[in-house]
Amino acid sequence: MTPQPIILSQEVRDYYDNYVTKQKKKGINIRHRSILKKCKEAGLRRDSRVLEIGCGIGTLTTLLGKYCSTGQVLGVDISPESISVARQLTESLTNVKYEVSDMSNFKTGIRFDFVIFPDVLEHIPVAQHKSLFSVIREHSHESSSLCIHIPNPPYLRYFIKHEPTSLQIIDQALDTQSLIDSLYELDFHVESIRTYSLSTIEHDYQFMVFRKGRYFEYKQIQGKPFFRKLWDELWSRIR
Repeated sequence: MTPQPIILSQEVRDYYDNYVTKQKKKGINIRHRSILKKCKEAGLRRDSRVLEIGCGIGTLTTLLGKYCSTGQVLGVDISPESISVARQLTESLTNVKYEVSDMSNFKTGIRFDFVIFPDVLEHIPVAQHKSLFSVIREHSHESSSLCIHIPNPPYLRYFIKHEPTSLQIIDQALDTQSLIDSLYELDFHVESIRTYSLSTIEHDYQFMVFRKGRYFEYKQIQGKPFFRKLWDELWSRIR
């Protein structure tokens, strides 16, 4: 395996400062709407406190801010220029804030309900993932959810091999099992993994949900036995 070249944070920052024009041309698209839909299916509420890592110019952030109308959304990105544009894009959304950060020294008093990686984790060197997830753990509570949306690894490997010029400064196919192992060590367990097609016949994206806490706490339903309660609920819906 060919070793990856060392890319400094300043190089990444400069790259994404210059990437703003391309992002503005793309705007909010089906991928952003798909991520929002899947986060809602994972339990995102109107009053959720959300941390979006790698928010870029605020495309998904705009959708999150409008949906979480009584909650809070904090978008973080390494690029100052991207954050500047994002603030302009969402200036009417008082529940949305931004911070320029590479997450290495990220600190806030908020414990977030949802932490979202919207197609950004593949652009962060794998060697930095564990320390990044450690920061996420410090900003999570006992029922927090971590949502990761990435290109399906075989799909991205195709582009790495056949169309490398279409890729960003760092673009790596992420091994799903390695992600699971890294997060499990930090007390996040897998809730769901879905590989699906968004713009190709073959599955081109993955959406993963992790929950804080690896251990199940048994709580018996009070009153009626579980199956009787379940039957009553089913019967009420049939009627």
